[in-house]
Amino acid sequence: MKLLHLDSSALGTDSVTRELTAAVVGQWRDSRPGLAVDYLDLDRTPIPHLSGRSLAKADAAAADADERVLQQFLDADVIVVGAPMYNFGIPSTLKAWIDRIAIRGRTFQYSENGPQGLAGGKRVIIASGRGGAYGDASPADFQETYLRQVFGFLGVTDIQMVRAEGVGMSPQHRAEALAVAHASIARPMPLAA
Repeated sequence: MKLLHLDSSALGTDSVTRELTAAVVGQWRDSRPGLAVDYLDLDRTPIPHLSGRSLAKADAAAADADERVLQQFLDADVIVVGAPMYNFGIPSTLKAWIDRIAIRGRTFQYSENGPQGLAGGKRVIIASGRGGAYGDASPADFQETYLRQVFGFLGVTDIQMVRAEGVGMSPQHRAEALAVAHASIARPMPLAA
């Protein structure tokens, strides 16, 4: 079994989402002996943003790097994503990664019945960190709703959220939100067939 661990927070050791992804991955390691874990730190080693040159595959080395990112996603059974809310959305580094995995003909296709995801059978666990309090249905949420839409579009139906909300409101809010988030981390269950 392969797990892909992604962090995108720019806050380093002060990051809520990095703490939560580490806890999720730790539970998977404890529950799955022999688990293979790949790690991407999108802040320390950002993927270049999509450009005309990258779309045209004008640079062979960059095209090879893009293919490795896509293949790493395709090979993973479980993807753990650290996704802080930045200005109501996700970090641009995480968006650059998404631009490398959302590839027509590889992870989705269009048919006469509309779009069809090709990357199903995976589990995605999103560690969400939010400075404010937004709840489940806020019109200001372009973070979790976007990530659910993207992964769903790719065919992933097993998406779990581990959320720490209101962490920027006060030290007490942060501590309480982290305690709630840690308590919500589910023990790994078998993957959907």
